[in-house]
Amino acid sequence: MVAKGRWWLAASLVALALAAVGLVARGPSFGVEFTGGRLLEYRTARPVDLDAARQALAEAGLPRAVVQASGDGDLTVRTGQLEEAGEDRVRQAVARVGGQVSELRDEYIGPTIGAELRGKALVALGIALAAQLLYLAARFRWTFGVAAVVAMFHDVVILLGLFAWLGKPLDGVFLAALLTVIGYSVNDSVVVFDRIRERLRARTREPLARLANEACLQTIPRTINTGLGALFILAALFVLGGDTLTDFALALLVGILVGTWSSVLVATPLLVAFEQRAGRPPTAAPAPAGRQPVRAAAATTRRPPTDDRQGTGARARSNAPRPKPRKQPTRRSKGRRR
Repeated sequence: MVAKGRWWLAASLVALALAAVGLVARGPSFGVEFTGGRLLEYRTARPVDLDAARQALAEAGLPRAVVQASGDGDLTVRTGQLEEAGEDRVRQAVARVGGQVSELRDEYIGPTIGAELRGKALVALGIALAAQLLYLAARFRWTFGVAAVVAMFHDVVILLGLFAWLGKPLDGVFLAALLTVIGYSVNDSVVVFDRIRERLRARTREPLARLANEACLQTIPRTINTGLGALFILAALFVLGGDTLTDFALALLVGILVGTWSSVLVATPLLVAFEQRAGRPPTAAPAPAGRQPVRAAAATTRRPPTDDRQGTGARARSNAPRPKPRKQPTRRSKGRRR
Protein backbone atom coordinates (compact mmCIF):
# COMPACT_ATOMS: atom_id res chain seq x y z
CA MET A 1 0.00 0.00 0.00
CA VAL A 2 2.74 2.46 0.99
CA ALA A 3 4.94 1.13 -1.81
CA LYS A 4 2.45 2.65 -4.27
CA GLY A 5 2.34 5.93 -2.38
CA ARG A 6 3.24 7.94 -5.48
CA TRP A 7 0.14 6.69 -7.27
CA TRP A 8 -2.11 7.57 -4.32
CA LEU A 9 -0.54 11.00 -4.04
CA ALA A 10 -0.97 11.54 -7.79
CA ALA A 11 -4.69 10.70 -7.50
CA SER A 12 -5.02 13.16 -4.62
CA LEU A 13 -3.28 15.86 -6.67
CA VAL A 14 -5.79 15.32 -9.49
CA ALA A 15 -8.68 15.70 -7.01
CA LEU A 16 -7.08 18.86 -5.61
CA ALA A 17 -6.69 20.27 -9.13
CA LEU A 18 -10.38 19.67 -9.91
CA ALA A 19 -11.39 21.31 -6.62
CA ALA A 20 -9.17 24.31 -7.33
CA VAL A 21 -10.70 24.68 -10.81
CA GLY A 22 -14.17 24.70 -9.23
CA LEU A 23 -13.16 27.35 -6.72
CA VAL A 24 -11.64 29.56 -9.43
CA ALA A 25 -14.18 29.01 -12.23
CA ARG A 26 -17.45 28.98 -10.26
CA GLY A 27 -16.31 30.54 -7.00
CA PRO A 28 -17.63 29.84 -3.51
CA SER A 29 -21.23 30.78 -2.84
CA PHE A 30 -21.38 32.33 0.61
CA GLY A 31 -24.57 32.19 2.63
CA VAL A 32 -26.57 34.98 4.18
CA GLU A 33 -24.40 34.99 7.32
CA PHE A 34 -21.32 35.91 5.29
CA THR A 35 -22.81 38.20 2.62
CA GLY A 36 -25.61 40.01 4.45
CA GLY A 37 -29.35 39.88 3.78
CA ARG A 38 -32.78 39.89 5.48
CA LEU A 39 -34.24 37.83 8.27
CA LEU A 40 -38.05 37.75 8.25
CA GLU A 41 -40.27 36.02 10.79
CA TYR A 42 -43.98 35.37 10.17
CA ARG A 43 -46.93 33.95 12.08
CA THR A 44 -49.47 32.11 9.92
CA ALA A 45 -53.10 31.20 10.46
CA ARG A 46 -52.45 27.47 9.98
CA PRO A 47 -49.35 25.28 10.37
CA VAL A 48 -47.00 25.47 7.41
CA ASP A 49 -45.05 22.58 5.94
CA LEU A 50 -41.42 23.70 5.54
CA ASP A 51 -40.95 21.88 2.23
CA ALA A 52 -44.10 23.50 0.83
CA ALA A 53 -42.87 26.93 1.97
CA ARG A 54 -39.47 26.35 0.29
CA GLN A 55 -41.21 25.30 -2.91
CA ALA A 56 -43.42 28.41 -2.85
CA LEU A 57 -40.40 30.68 -2.33
CA ALA A 58 -38.52 28.95 -5.15
CA GLU A 59 -41.46 29.59 -7.46
CA ALA A 60 -41.41 33.24 -6.35
CA GLY A 61 -37.80 33.56 -7.54
CA LEU A 62 -36.02 32.88 -4.22
CA PRO A 63 -34.59 29.35 -4.55
CA ARG A 64 -31.82 29.93 -1.98
CA ALA A 65 -34.07 31.21 0.79
CA VAL A 66 -33.53 29.38 4.08
CA VAL A 67 -36.83 28.45 5.75
CA GLN A 68 -36.92 27.28 9.36
CA ALA A 69 -39.50 26.79 12.08
CA SER A 70 -39.42 29.30 14.92
CA GLY A 71 -41.26 29.41 18.19
CA ASP A 72 -44.76 27.91 18.41
CA GLY A 73 -45.71 27.44 14.77
CA ASP A 74 -43.90 30.53 13.51
CA LEU A 75 -41.76 30.67 10.38
CA THR A 76 -38.44 32.41 9.64
CA VAL A 77 -37.11 33.17 6.16
CA ARG A 78 -33.49 34.16 5.53
CA THR A 79 -32.67 35.57 2.12
CA GLY A 80 -30.21 37.88 0.44
CA GLN A 81 -30.67 41.58 -0.02
CA LEU A 82 -34.37 42.36 -0.68
CA GLU A 83 -36.19 45.42 -1.90
CA GLU A 84 -39.79 46.23 -1.07
CA ALA A 85 -41.05 44.24 -4.05
CA GLY A 86 -38.99 41.23 -2.99
CA GLU A 87 -40.36 41.41 0.53
CA ASP A 88 -43.90 41.42 -0.89
CA ARG A 89 -43.10 38.29 -2.90
CA VAL A 90 -41.89 36.52 0.24
CA ARG A 91 -45.04 37.52 2.12
CA GLN A 92 -47.30 36.33 -0.69
CA ALA A 93 -45.45 33.01 -0.99
CA VAL A 94 -45.83 32.35 2.74
CA ALA A 95 -49.51 33.38 2.61
CA ARG A 96 -50.21 30.82 -0.14
CA VAL A 97 -49.18 27.95 2.10
CA GLY A 98 -50.10 29.33 5.53
CA GLY A 99 -53.15 31.54 5.07
CA GLN A 100 -53.26 34.92 6.77
CA VAL A 101 -49.78 36.20 7.61
CA SER A 102 -48.58 38.64 10.27
CA GLU A 103 -44.97 39.82 10.34
CA LEU A 104 -43.21 39.44 13.69
CA ARG A 105 -39.62 40.42 12.92
CA ASP A 106 -37.65 42.05 10.13
CA GLU A 107 -33.88 42.24 10.62
CA TYR A 108 -31.26 43.50 8.22
CA ILE A 109 -27.80 41.90 8.07
CA GLY A 110 -25.43 44.36 6.46
CA PRO A 111 -22.45 43.39 4.30
CA THR A 112 -20.06 44.72 6.96
CA ILE A 113 -21.34 42.20 9.50
CA GLY A 114 -21.15 39.46 6.87
CA ALA A 115 -17.54 40.33 6.03
CA GLU A 116 -16.67 40.30 9.73
CA LEU A 117 -18.24 36.87 10.19
CA ARG A 118 -16.39 35.58 7.12
CA GLY A 119 -13.09 36.85 8.50
CA LYS A 120 -13.74 35.27 11.89
CA ALA A 121 -14.58 31.97 10.20
CA LEU A 122 -11.26 32.01 8.34
CA VAL A 123 -9.42 32.85 11.56
CA ALA A 124 -11.16 29.96 13.35
CA LEU A 125 -10.16 27.59 10.54
CA GLY A 126 -6.54 28.78 10.67
CA ILE A 127 -6.39 28.41 14.46
CA ALA A 128 -7.77 24.87 14.19
CA LEU A 129 -5.10 23.89 11.65
CA ALA A 130 -2.29 25.50 13.69
CA ALA A 131 -3.46 23.86 16.93
CA GLN A 132 -3.54 20.45 15.26
CA LEU A 133 -0.02 20.98 13.92
CA LEU A 134 1.34 21.93 17.35
CA TYR A 135 -0.42 19.02 19.04
CA LEU A 136 0.91 16.44 16.61
CA ALA A 137 4.42 17.93 16.65
CA ALA A 138 4.43 17.76 20.46
CA ARG A 139 3.04 14.23 20.63
CA PHE A 140 5.09 12.75 17.80
CA ARG A 141 7.67 14.57 15.67
CA TRP A 142 7.39 17.54 13.36
CA THR A 143 7.29 15.23 10.33
CA PHE A 144 4.15 13.57 11.69
CA GLY A 145 2.52 16.95 12.30
CA VAL A 146 3.31 18.29 8.82
CA ALA A 147 1.99 15.13 7.16
CA ALA A 148 -1.28 15.30 9.13
CA VAL A 149 -1.79 19.01 8.40
CA VAL A 150 -1.20 18.47 4.66
CA ALA A 151 -3.83 15.71 4.77
CA MET A 152 -6.26 18.09 6.53
CA PHE A 153 -5.61 20.79 3.93
CA HIS A 154 -6.34 18.18 1.26
CA ASP A 155 -9.72 17.40 2.85
CA VAL A 156 -10.68 21.06 3.24
CA VAL A 157 -9.86 22.01 -0.36
CA ILE A 158 -11.71 19.02 -1.85
CA LEU A 159 -14.81 19.74 0.25
CA LEU A 160 -14.80 23.42 -0.70
CA GLY A 161 -14.32 22.56 -4.38
CA LEU A 162 -17.21 20.09 -4.33
CA PHE A 163 -19.58 22.67 -2.85
CA ALA A 164 -18.38 25.21 -5.41
CA TRP A 165 -19.12 22.82 -8.29
CA LEU A 166 -22.57 21.99 -6.86
CA GLY A 167 -23.40 25.64 -6.12
CA LYS A 168 -24.12 24.91 -2.46
CA PRO A 169 -23.98 27.85 -0.05
CA LEU A 170 -21.13 28.16 2.44
CA ASP A 171 -22.84 29.18 5.66
CA GLY A 172 -22.52 28.55 9.37
CA VAL A 173 -23.82 24.99 9.02
CA PHE A 174 -21.14 24.23 6.44
CA LEU A 175 -18.47 25.73 8.70
CA ALA A 176 -19.56 23.43 11.54
CA ALA A 177 -19.41 20.43 9.19
CA LEU A 178 -15.96 21.49 7.95
CA LEU A 179 -14.53 21.71 11.47
CA THR A 180 -16.05 18.30 12.25
CA VAL A 181 -14.34 16.82 9.19
CA ILE A 182 -11.01 18.31 10.32
CA GLY A 183 -11.38 16.66 13.73
CA TYR A 184 -12.32 13.33 12.16
CA SER A 185 -9.35 13.42 9.79
CA VAL A 186 -6.93 14.23 12.61
CA ASN A 187 -8.35 11.41 14.71
CA ASP A 188 -7.73 8.88 11.95
CA SER A 189 -4.22 10.20 11.35
CA VAL A 190 -3.38 10.00 15.07
CA VAL A 191 -4.55 6.38 15.21
CA VAL A 192 -2.35 5.40 12.25
CA PHE A 193 0.66 7.38 13.50
CA ASP A 194 0.37 5.93 16.98
CA ARG A 195 0.43 2.41 15.56
CA ILE A 196 3.49 3.30 13.47
CA ARG A 197 5.27 4.58 16.57
CA GLU A 198 4.43 1.42 18.51
CA ARG A 199 5.85 -0.77 15.76
CA LEU A 200 8.96 1.38 15.57
CA ARG A 201 9.56 0.77 19.28
CA ALA A 202 8.83 -2.94 19.08
CA ARG A 203 10.64 -3.92 15.84
CA THR A 204 13.03 -1.16 14.93
CA ARG A 205 15.19 -3.12 12.48
CA GLU A 206 12.56 -3.24 9.73
CA PRO A 207 12.31 -0.46 7.13
CA LEU A 208 9.98 2.40 7.96
CA ALA A 209 7.94 1.88 4.79
CA ARG A 210 7.19 -1.71 5.76
CA LEU A 211 6.26 -0.73 9.31
CA ALA A 212 3.96 2.01 8.03
CA ASN A 213 2.30 -0.41 5.61
CA GLU A 214 1.67 -2.94 8.40
CA ALA A 215 0.29 -0.21 10.65
CA CYS A 216 -2.13 0.92 7.94
CA LEU A 217 -3.32 -2.65 7.34
CA GLN A 218 -3.94 -3.11 11.07
CA THR A 219 -5.95 0.10 11.41
CA ILE A 220 -8.08 -0.34 8.27
CA PRO A 221 -10.70 -2.63 9.94
CA ARG A 222 -11.17 -0.16 12.78
CA THR A 223 -11.43 2.77 10.33
CA ILE A 224 -13.94 0.98 8.12
CA ASN A 225 -16.15 -0.07 11.04
CA THR A 226 -16.17 3.44 12.52
CA GLY A 227 -16.74 5.11 9.15
CA LEU A 228 -19.58 2.78 8.13
CA GLY A 229 -21.47 3.49 11.34
CA ALA A 230 -21.25 7.23 10.73
CA LEU A 231 -22.04 6.89 7.00
CA PHE A 232 -25.28 5.02 7.67
CA ILE A 233 -26.54 7.76 10.00
CA LEU A 234 -25.50 10.56 7.65
CA ALA A 235 -27.09 8.83 4.67
CA ALA A 236 -30.37 8.66 6.59
CA LEU A 237 -30.07 12.39 7.40
CA PHE A 238 -29.30 13.19 3.77
CA VAL A 239 -32.37 11.32 2.50
CA LEU A 240 -34.88 12.04 5.27
CA GLY A 241 -33.57 15.22 6.91
CA GLY A 242 -35.05 17.67 4.44
CA ASP A 243 -33.39 20.73 2.95
CA THR A 244 -32.28 21.99 6.34
CA LEU A 245 -29.92 19.05 6.98
CA THR A 246 -29.13 18.01 3.42
CA ASP A 247 -26.06 20.21 3.00
CA PHE A 248 -24.77 19.36 6.47
CA ALA A 249 -25.13 15.63 5.86
CA LEU A 250 -23.57 15.89 2.40
CA ALA A 251 -20.54 17.76 3.78
CA LEU A 252 -20.00 15.15 6.48
CA LEU A 253 -20.49 12.24 4.07
CA VAL A 254 -17.88 13.55 1.66
CA GLY A 255 -15.62 14.64 4.51
CA ILE A 256 -15.57 11.20 6.15
CA LEU A 257 -14.81 9.46 2.84
CA VAL A 258 -12.06 11.93 1.91
CA GLY A 259 -10.70 11.96 5.48
CA THR A 260 -10.40 8.17 5.54
CA TRP A 261 -8.60 8.27 2.18
CA SER A 262 -6.19 11.01 3.26
CA SER A 263 -5.30 9.45 6.63
CA VAL A 264 -4.15 6.19 5.05
CA LEU A 265 -3.13 7.07 1.49
CA VAL A 266 -1.92 10.66 1.85
CA ALA A 267 -0.61 11.24 5.37
CA THR A 268 1.27 7.93 5.66
CA PRO A 269 3.20 8.14 2.34
CA LEU A 270 4.02 11.78 3.13
CA LEU A 271 5.30 10.76 6.55
CA VAL A 272 7.65 8.16 5.02
CA ALA A 273 8.87 10.71 2.46
CA PHE A 274 9.43 13.40 5.11
CA GLU A 275 11.36 10.99 7.35
CA GLN A 276 13.61 10.03 4.44
CA ARG A 277 14.15 13.67 3.51
CA ALA A 278 14.95 14.55 7.12
CA GLY A 279 17.93 12.16 6.99
CA ARG A 280 16.74 9.77 9.69
CA PRO A 281 17.69 6.15 9.06
CA PRO A 282 14.73 3.94 8.16
CA THR A 283 15.95 1.35 10.64
CA ALA A 284 17.37 1.72 14.11
CA ALA A 285 21.03 1.00 14.83
CA PRO A 286 21.81 -2.36 16.48
CA ALA A 287 22.80 -2.53 20.13
CA PRO A 288 26.53 -2.07 20.95
CA ALA A 289 28.67 -5.21 21.15
CA GLY A 290 29.34 -6.65 24.59
CA ARG A 291 26.15 -5.24 26.11
CA GLN A 292 23.56 -7.82 27.01
CA PRO A 293 19.88 -7.05 27.23
CA VAL A 294 18.44 -6.36 30.63
CA ARG A 295 16.12 -9.35 30.48
CA ALA A 296 18.95 -11.78 29.81
CA ALA A 297 20.99 -10.35 32.68
CA ALA A 298 18.02 -10.62 34.99
CA ALA A 299 17.48 -14.21 33.92
CA THR A 300 21.09 -15.14 34.72
CA THR A 301 20.84 -13.58 38.16
CA ARG A 302 17.67 -15.45 38.99
CA ARG A 303 18.95 -18.88 37.90
CA PRO A 304 22.59 -19.67 38.72
CA PRO A 305 24.47 -21.78 36.21
CA THR A 306 24.81 -25.49 36.91
CA ASP A 307 28.03 -27.42 36.78
CA ASP A 308 28.37 -29.32 33.55
CA ARG A 309 30.37 -32.07 35.26
CA GLN A 310 27.44 -33.09 37.39
CA GLY A 311 25.26 -34.23 34.49
CA THR A 312 21.66 -35.11 34.53
CA GLY A 313 22.08 -37.78 37.16
CA ALA A 314 23.54 -35.35 39.65
CA ARG A 315 20.72 -32.91 39.04
CA ALA A 316 18.19 -35.69 39.46
CA ARG A 317 19.82 -36.76 42.75
CA SER A 318 19.87 -33.17 43.96
CA ASN A 319 16.19 -32.77 43.17
CA ALA A 320 15.17 -36.09 44.80
CA PRO A 321 13.64 -35.87 48.29
CA ARG A 322 16.02 -36.68 51.14
CA PRO A 323 15.11 -39.50 53.54
CA LYS A 324 14.19 -38.54 57.03
CA PRO A 325 16.80 -39.41 59.68
CA ARG A 326 15.99 -42.28 62.00
CA LYS A 327 15.49 -41.59 65.65
CA GLN A 328 18.18 -43.06 67.86
CA PRO A 329 16.99 -44.94 70.95
CA THR A 330 17.77 -43.24 74.18
CA ARG A 331 19.67 -45.12 76.86
CA ARG A 332 18.12 -45.29 80.27
CA SER A 333 20.35 -45.28 83.24
CA LYS A 334 20.08 -48.34 85.40
CA GLY A 335 19.24 -47.59 88.98
CA ARG A 336 20.47 -49.52 92.04
CA ARG A 337 18.38 -52.36 93.22
CA ARG A 338 17.19 -52.08 96.71
